[in-house]
Amino acid sequence: MDRGPGAVPGTGVVVGRDDELSVVREFLGQAGGRASMLVAVGDPGSGKSTLLQVAAQEAAQRGFRVLSCTGHEGEQELAFGALHQLLSPVLDYMEQLPAPQGKALSRAFGIDAAAQELPSQSERLLINLAVLNLLSLEAAVQPVLLVVDDLQWLDSCSQDALAFVARRAAEEPMAILAGARGTSVPQRFLGDVERLEVTPLDESAAEALLAAQPQPPAGLLKSHILEHAAGNPLALVELTRALGSASGSLSSMPEGTMPLTERLEAIYAERLDGLPQATQRVLLFAAAADHSDMSAALLAASAVVPQGGTEAWLVAEEAGLVTLDSGRVAFRHPLVRSAVYGAAPFAARRDVHLKLAEALKEDPDRRAWHMAAATLIPDEQIAHALVETADRARRRGGYRVAAAALERAAALTPDASLQARRLVTAAELAMLAGEPWWVDTLASRALAVTDDPELSVRAALLAGWALTSSTRQKAALNHLFPLAAATVDTNPSVALSAISCATIIVYNTGDESHRREALRLLDRIAADVGGPEGQAWARAGCDPFGDRERHLARLRSAAAQEFQYEIFTTLGGCAWILDETPLAVDILGNLMDHLQRVSTIGSNATVGQALALAQFDSGAWDAAWVSAEDARKVATANGLDMAGRAATYVSAALLALRGETASAGVLVEQAAAGIDASESRALEARTRMVRSFIASAEGEHVLAYHALRGLFSEGPEPRPLHYHASYYGIADLAAAAVRVGQEREARMVVRSAASALAGRMSPRVQLLLLRAQALLAAEGEKEGFYTAALEEPAGEQWPFERALTLLEYGEWLRRKRRTGDARTRLAQALTVFERLRARPFAARAGAELRACGVVLSSDGQQEDGLDKLTAQQLQIARLAAQGLTNRQIGERLLLSDRTVGFHLYQTYPKLGVRNRTQLRDALSRRLGS
Repeated sequence: MDRGPGAVPGTGVVVGRDDELSVVREFLGQAGGRASMLVAVGDPGSGKSTLLQVAAQEAAQRGFRVLSCTGHEGEQELAFGALHQLLSPVLDYMEQLPAPQGKALSRAFGIDAAAQELPSQSERLLINLAVLNLLSLEAAVQPVLLVVDDLQWLDSCSQDALAFVARRAAEEPMAILAGARGTSVPQRFLGDVERLEVTPLDESAAEALLAAQPQPPAGLLKSHILEHAAGNPLALVELTRALGSASGSLSSMPEGTMPLTERLEAIYAERLDGLPQATQRVLLFAAAADHSDMSAALLAASAVVPQGGTEAWLVAEEAGLVTLDSGRVAFRHPLVRSAVYGAAPFAARRDVHLKLAEALKEDPDRRAWHMAAATLIPDEQIAHALVETADRARRRGGYRVAAAALERAAALTPDASLQARRLVTAAELAMLAGEPWWVDTLASRALAVTDDPELSVRAALLAGWALTSSTRQKAALNHLFPLAAATVDTNPSVALSAISCATIIVYNTGDESHRREALRLLDRIAADVGGPEGQAWARAGCDPFGDRERHLARLRSAAAQEFQYEIFTTLGGCAWILDETPLAVDILGNLMDHLQRVSTIGSNATVGQALALAQFDSGAWDAAWVSAEDARKVATANGLDMAGRAATYVSAALLALRGETASAGVLVEQAAAGIDASESRALEARTRMVRSFIASAEGEHVLAYHALRGLFSEGPEPRPLHYHASYYGIADLAAAAVRVGQEREARMVVRSAASALAGRMSPRVQLLLLRAQALLAAEGEKEGFYTAALEEPAGEQWPFERALTLLEYGEWLRRKRRTGDARTRLAQALTVFERLRARPFAARAGAELRACGVVLSSDGQQEDGLDKLTAQQLQIARLAAQGLTNRQIGERLLLSDRTVGFHLYQTYPKLGVRNRTQLRDALSRRLGS
């Protein structure tokens, strides 16, 4: 069997890919283990498809159910097209799905067009859950391998569904093996997969492949083929065939330094020239068609080409361009399709697209795209058809597909005003899809073709959103501040929206000149513009220690309103920045629940990172880890750089505080990589704190002190590096200063901070200052500060910070030989540290307790097994202990019933229990819950 490029014809042997095949086989052997998706990446023709074919055959021999699909460049706009191809063999299971999921999937596949429509944003999650559960049903019978070639060309809805499955299929007998062009995995899958780079063959393997060809080249011809192919298996094979048919002449050899893919396409086009016209014609029909259109393409080709039947296709197969199997036609490689299509003149392509449009008149979406491909000039009728296609895609939750359709519709729209309106709407859909770079492009194009004030403002705000989501912070402010200044008197609500958007950058940069500019503009906007929900974030974000009572009044008034996603997104951030931590967790948690119910995957990185920060502050560290890791993945997939960095900080901080300093160090450097500290003071402040955690855990107290001292300027009146974030490190700075004998410097910082924030600080910051003052005070004054800090009931909202105060107070009491009092405080601190798995601090508290004469079992490790659980296992165990069924847990965590059961199966022996009753008792003893 000739498996394709890189395989020896007639033998099935793959040349030069032993290492790659070993990785693939190991992956198949671990299906449902440490990774659920492996993506082979490499140049076109590198042999990725061959690896997938080998894997599919071997998996079938091992008892896997193999489901496959191939992406096509022209099918990217067809929502769920690839997913339908992939799942067609298992659609019989749809009857076993929950009714809402089955109906949503039926609608996505056009099976149940008459079904009642769900809200536009809710259907995507149901579809993704349906796909996961459909595959789980098959996996319950036999292991499942999904084989996806040309992953980068799958339509975005199908990519989202696969990414959803990849994130949630771990531990199930299910795996995804894919191939993608280039050197990287498509962004939507970053962080969720293992990557296998299919590199060029070395010289010996390339020569072996040439020697195995039917007409192996020799001499100078062989040298040229080896040089120009550069180890690409497809190029080696196709160049050998092309040059062999030219009787060894080098006249057809590609010249110059064109990219390899262009050389290959030129070769394919050259080979087309020698084919009969009938064969070229039928190939063009196939090239212009997507998979779903192929039947119509074959019928249309037979109708218009005199010899468009079997004979023409046999010639194409003999030429090595296509494979024919049971009435199906497939190009041997996507480059063949590209070459066939690109070699044809526009008149020929237009004719084919028009005939395909006629053949697909019962499918308005596909017909619209073919009509669009058949024209070079604006055409409102075709544009309107694409708008209707976009509307249908949007109702299914296919925001990316809808945005693409509207973008193409705009290009075909004769009227400039309507063109701009469609571009703006496309940008809004791209924003819902979470793609800032695309939003920026669409908004810029809209601004270039309209002078309509309302459209210009919408486009300008969209462009501002796109800029704030990336690292282009200066550009964002240079865009948003002038917009606010231009509208502050004539349209203050627009100005307020611009400032609210800019506030994200103001906070991130921490630049005082930017902050003053924002506050100056806000002073010109009446307090009732936009209501409390419009004012709260901008004013609190730019000046959190300003008029705190008024900030809180706006926040509470807005939070009391009926839930609205757009409003509550900013309110969650407002609550966090004002240290209303329980309210922030509540608002942001509800937002995340809402997103998981109704939104498309990949649109929650901003909410996710904010929720992670609030959960971290509140002591919900396991939940914070899950939120941060999810936000990091989604941010990476959608180019939301700053949200991803903030989430990475949370993960790094958690690892550092739990003593996993090496991993924490890697993450904190990732968070700070490529960022100018002077332009991102909030991130710089946070990374300094994480570095201090790492240094302290490793006993490098001087390094810890210097990291924290950088939160404030030098001199007699130290100023904060960041107007908000710096103050949250002040107590740790005092503790580090005491360890290295720098109390004088620390006292200057504390005095300056207390003076700057007098009468304006939140209870949390006040408690941090009290702890710092206790550490730095004279011996006779320390207890007063400690007592004041611990008597404040609000401190329970921040358990880790309170436990640090208890620990340091207990240490001081022990040094004063007040061991009874010391034991009480140290035991309270130890309980918190053990619950949070803050091992360095638990060890420190345990050592102090032993010095007080307390005997601790297992060195004070009262969790007995909890430290062996992953964050997800602990989360599932807690829900199970509350009485939730596997199905209820799965619905809450977006996992299948089987996955939940598998995690519980692994959890029970780690905790020494056998059933849920024992699990509840065990967690109650260990966590006090």
